[in-house]
This record gives sequence, C-alpha cells and structure tokens, in this order.
Amino acid sequence: MADRAEYARKGIARGRSLVVLQYADGIVFVGENPSRALHKFSEIYDRIGFAAAGKYNEYENLRIGGVRYADLRGYTYDRDDVTARGLANVYAQTLGTIFSSAAEKPYEVELVVAEVGETPEGDQIYRLPHDGSIVDEHGSVAVGGNAEQISGYLDQRHRDGMTLAQALKLAVQALSRDTNGSEREIPAERLEVAVLDRTRPQQRKFKRIVGQQLARLLEAEGASQEPAGEGPQGAGSEASSDGPDAPGSGGSKDEGASGPDDPGA
Repeated sequence: MADRAEYARKGIARGRSLVVLQYADGIVFVGENPSRALHKFSEIYDRIGFAAAGKYNEYENLRIGGVRYADLRGYTYDRDDVTARGLANVYAQTLGTIFSSAAEKPYEVELVVAEVGETPEGDQIYRLPHDGSIVDEHGSVAVGGNAEQISGYLDQRHRDGMTLAQALKLAVQALSRDTNGSEREIPAERLEVAVLDRTRPQQRKFKRIVGQQLARLLEAEGASQEPAGEGPQGAGSEASSDGPDAPGSGGSKDEGASGPDDPGA
C-alpha cells in the first residue's frame, strides 16, 4: 500500500499546481493551463465546481461520473439535495475502492469539490487525495505540483473578505513561486480562471474569466497597488465571460470540459 501511495503521489506531483481560494463574493479557481480546450476546472451543478490535478483521462472520467450523479439526484429529489458533501462522499468511495484494489493501479489524481453558499460561512471546499480520504478545507487549498509549498504561502497571506482581484493576485503569486524559491512570470493567456459567484442572479453560479476580462482584472489589482499620483488606477471591472445559462442541470453544459495535466508537464 505504501508503494501504491508513493506511485500516485509522484504522478500527481508531475502535473501543474492549481489553487482554490475563498473571496468575499464566492470561490475562485486559478491554475496554469496553456490549453484552451482541456480544462482543469468545470461546473458540476448549480452551485458546485470541480478542480483536479493529475492525469487528465482519469479525472475526466470522475468528473463525468459526478455530473451524472448530480443530474440524477437533482431530477429524482430536488436540486437543493445536490451538495458538495454528497458529491465528495461519492468520489471518496470511488477513489478508495480503486486505491485498495490489487487488480488495477491507483488513480494519479487529486480533486477539489467546492460549493458556494448564500454567505461566506456557507461555502464548502473538500480536497480528495488519491486514497479516497476527505479533507475539509477553509480559506485556501492547493493541489498538484509543489502544492505543499504553495499551501504554506497561501496560509500566511490569505484572509477572509478579499476581493476577487486581490484573491486572483495572491493565487498568481503563489503559483509563480518555484520549488527553489525563485519567482517566474505567468502571463494571463496561460492562466485558467473560474469562479463560483454567489452574487449572480442566475441559478447557476459557475462562470469562467477569460481573455480581456482576465487581463483587465489582473491590471486593475496591479494599478491599485501604485502610490497615489504614480499612474492611473486600472479599471476595476470584474466582468467575466460566461455562456448562456441553458435550462436543466448545471452539469450538462460542461460535459466535455475538464483540465489537462500531462505527467511530466
């Protein structure tokens, strides 16, 4: 079992890191991802988001299974009966069964399931390692790559009530730190960003932030750090691109999107 755990951890560590942070109006997902077709972050249901690091084909299967579970439960009972805790339990059972089975290799994946509440106190973030255990997180969580170093950085600097721009800036700073302590620049076009925004009037709270909206958000936070009189304040727009909210379940729209993390990347 120790060998299987080491095998899974090494596979996860070869992928790029991602972080999930709480901010004043919801939960933000940030990761380095050069692909625009294969996503690390996806919508599962109305108020539930999914993030994963590791082997893409493995966590894509898990994501699709989670969408089907949420659709079926919401249709059979009520949409409010679909919760992040219930989904995390389903994922934990699946990962635990695979990890303890001698017939197949353990999954090289680490998952985060997040649900945005009506208030910040109602937000839920669950981290699921390769062995199927469940860790209830608060504030911030990092998975994949050098997650331990990033988590330490976030724990020291994250605070409740941050704006989206502040949380995004902190996430990018954390992801930019290499294992040797040096920093590198991650351009906006290499970032994948999504949020669960509790202030959205729509029933579905998940949306992606891309393109010029993401660039403006990063520039706005950078300009806000300038001393008075040293340049104009950047536009503080937090506009985001999000597709039309189709009727029905939250999972069906994102059925084909999840996130890349090729081992060795």
